[in-house]
Amino acid sequence: MSNVSPTSSPFQRSVSTRGEANDLREVDMDQFLQLLIAELQQQDPLDPMDNSQILEQIGQIRQISATNQLSDTLASVLSGQQMSTASSLIGKRVSALTDAATSIEGMVDRVSIAQDENDETQRILRVHVGDNKIRLENIREIVG
Repeated sequence: MSNVSPTSSPFQRSVSTRGEANDLREVDMDQFLQLLIAELQQQDPLDPMDNSQILEQIGQIRQISATNQLSDTLASVLSGQQMSTASSLIGKRVSALTDAATSIEGMVDRVSIAQDENDETQRILRVHVGDNKIRLENIREIVG
């Protein structure tokens, strides 16, 4: 059995089920903990991992967890800010590009949030001008 050092931990490399290299963003906390436990179970009993290495990896786990929590909080704040911005456009005249890639000008009558068809973890915020759907980032001008 070989000792796996922290420099060859999942922070440096991760292999998917297809054998391709992935970056760290694809390793979630559960996967990381499973890798750490497997590393501890497979270590050489005559040459166990140094306590400082284990503490270093635990510190890395805490950093990842804190970063994930911060990312989730910022995403939530951004979502709320976008909803507030979109809601403030109700009753205002806008010039924009619709989802069908046509230019339109008209009054915003409602706001909707839908699940992104390409990424189930993402939501798409749209304002509606009549039957036309407009992404918030496609608004060119707020006329009044």
